[in-house]
Amino acid sequence: MKRLLMLLFPLLFAWTLSAQDAADAILGNYKSTQDGYEFKARISKKTDGTYIAKVYWIKDAIDPATGEKRKDVKNPNKALRDTPCDRIVLMDGLRYNAEKNQWGETKVYDPLRGIRANVVVRFLPDGRLAVKGSLLGISETVYWTRV
Repeated sequence: MKRLLMLLFPLLFAWTLSAQDAADAILGNYKSTQDGYEFKARISKKTDGTYIAKVYWIKDAIDPATGEKRKDVKNPNKALRDTPCDRIVLMDGLRYNAEKNQWGETKVYDPLRGIRANVVVRFLPDGRLAVKGSLLGISETVYWTRV
């Protein structure tokens, strides 16, 4: 029995590492366009093991009418409406599902519409990240490219 455990432990350890590597494959910087707005977002890992996606750059961040940086004015949380457009949290608490090879179990925030929708995130064969938001049976997929 001891010999069997000694043989199985390295396999179990390697499987755990490979699952973690697959989950962490999402980490990095991405660029995308949604409804004509170009943006860049960073996905990082939180201490609880979940992932967070935040905007760090947006083209045309300055409102020409006011000369100031655009704000997250459509956010349903009134306390977040003064958040600059290049600091918006798009997803928080994203979890990896190894069986489905995708991330989800949280919401994606669409600052253009001010809504949160269920999200499923997965890599496509060409390496792009498909971020699919669904709300009340209506879905939209935005494709992110690693930078």
